[in-house]
Amino acid sequence: MGFGKSLSLSSDIGIDLGTCNTLVYVGGRGICANEPSVVAVERGTRKVVAVGEEARRMLWKTPGDIIAIRPLRDGVIADPETTERMIRYFVQRVLPRRWFVKPRMVIGVPACITEVEERAVQDAAYKAGAREVKVIPESLAAAIGANIPIYEPAGHMVCDIGGGTSEISVISLGGMVVTNAIRLGGDEFDEAIMKHVRTVHNLIIGERTAEELKKSIGNATPDKKIEKMEVKGTDAITGLPRRLEIDSVEVREALQEPINAIVEEIKRTLGQTPPELAADIVERGIVMTGGGSLLKGLDTLIANETGVPCFKAEDPLNCVCLGAGMYFEHMKSKNNSRNIYNSMNA
Repeated sequence: MGFGKSLSLSSDIGIDLGTCNTLVYVGGRGICANEPSVVAVERGTRKVVAVGEEARRMLWKTPGDIIAIRPLRDGVIADPETTERMIRYFVQRVLPRRWFVKPRMVIGVPACITEVEERAVQDAAYKAGAREVKVIPESLAAAIGANIPIYEPAGHMVCDIGGGTSEISVISLGGMVVTNAIRLGGDEFDEAIMKHVRTVHNLIIGERTAEELKKSIGNATPDKKIEKMEVKGTDAITGLPRRLEIDSVEVREALQEPINAIVEEIKRTLGQTPPELAADIVERGIVMTGGGSLLKGLDTLIANETGVPCFKAEDPLNCVCLGAGMYFEHMKSKNNSRNIYNSMNA
């Protein structure tokens, strides 16, 4: 493939600007970046020291003159300047050095953000070097990335559980029929575990330890086998380091509140869905995407609670980024199909 052709293929960029991770898709090349949404800067000068995985390793461990920042909170921009610099860093990293044409960018955002928050995303992308920016709901991007035939006249339900938000949508004919989103996701799972361990055991653990507990022995439904894991933290009373063994039953109890909130939001969305589309969803099931969908037993719990089949997408972590990257191509195919249909019926 020649360089000129590579340039034309790579003019579109899809970004999953997540609370936990930022993923970047480049046309013709696929996902070229997947790193934590963290930026380390010098205190005072705000000079960028590190971005992504290197910066994540600095969280809670930086000396006084360096600050590690997570510029997104609950799926939206909390620090516009740092977000812009983070996007610019990732874009410059994935594009060729001899790049002359500014890229078009599609960015997946939670449906629950305000117009002001949406403009902040667009402004950050334009300042990072985009010539055109399209902001689309995360669940729509996830549906495209999961290869769901969203343009057909049938109902499809997508539940995208990210780091800061959970979004449940019913899509038909390429449009959002019903959408509900709550500012609750994988981060709240971690916080619930941290709170439980401190309340029950007087042990303070960090976010990374809570995340490891969630991934290793976390579950949403009772399991025949009780798993255990040792964690290290700080005793809340003595202030000294201490070890503790926790089992999967405790972790499940800790996660009940945020999980129940997501299940109730799914039930509410189903209740708002027109009967004809609801019948399609009962037949086709609920498709789960996002990192939160990987929690063991969550799909089983949702199916039991709603009476609707529920299953994970083939690549749940990357669906939003893939869908954002393929958005312009999808719109082109949709318009071509409409033109063919109109010419046949002219």
